[in-house]
Amino acid sequence: MKTKAPLPHDFLKNQKVSAIVEAYFEFNHLKQLYRQGWLQRGIPSGNCESVAEHSFCVTLLALFLVESYFPELDKWKVICMALLHDLGEIHAGDFTPLDNVEASEKQRLECISVEKVLSKLPGGSTHLALWKEFSAGTSPEARFVREIDCLEMGLQASVYGQQNLVDPKSFFDSAQKVQSDSRLLQILKELECLKTSDDMERG
Repeated sequence: MKTKAPLPHDFLKNQKVSAIVEAYFEFNHLKQLYRQGWLQRGIPSGNCESVAEHSFCVTLLALFLVESYFPELDKWKVICMALLHDLGEIHAGDFTPLDNVEASEKQRLECISVEKVLSKLPGGSTHLALWKEFSAGTSPEARFVREIDCLEMGLQASVYGQQNLVDPKSFFDSAQKVQSDSRLLQILKELECLKTSDDMERG
């Protein structure tokens, strides 16, 4: 896995710290871990988002969209799931389809990672249950956050498209396949209609 810097948790070897300090150093891995799929698509490391940046934007999108369009959903659960959804990548890493890792193995490694991080924290069992609920997609809130996760990818692809770093169309197509609500699909359709700076220069 390509990272911006050495993983912070490694600095704690042979040092005794509190559970919250250790957990923070683990959370910080996500700031250092590039979203590997973008690198594989040719995004330069200087422009490539981290997993933490992705999770932050997923959480903000989920917050505003659940308030605007889906008041029937449990907002607290939605926000918690959005914040937690990538914790499996702390120790497992960010696998992409090009890594040829079986879905069951990816799930196993991510579950071990989440359990390692959350088991040391007060209330960790509650958050672990929420992560597992998200991962399994067993509730309306989990399915919603999974859709927002893909929607954010489409939005980020649009930003990279505006920066002339990637052709976003395949990402729009991928995100559209998992959207179940016309209002979320409309966001992707809006992105498809955006003009780039090159389009505007051509008139």
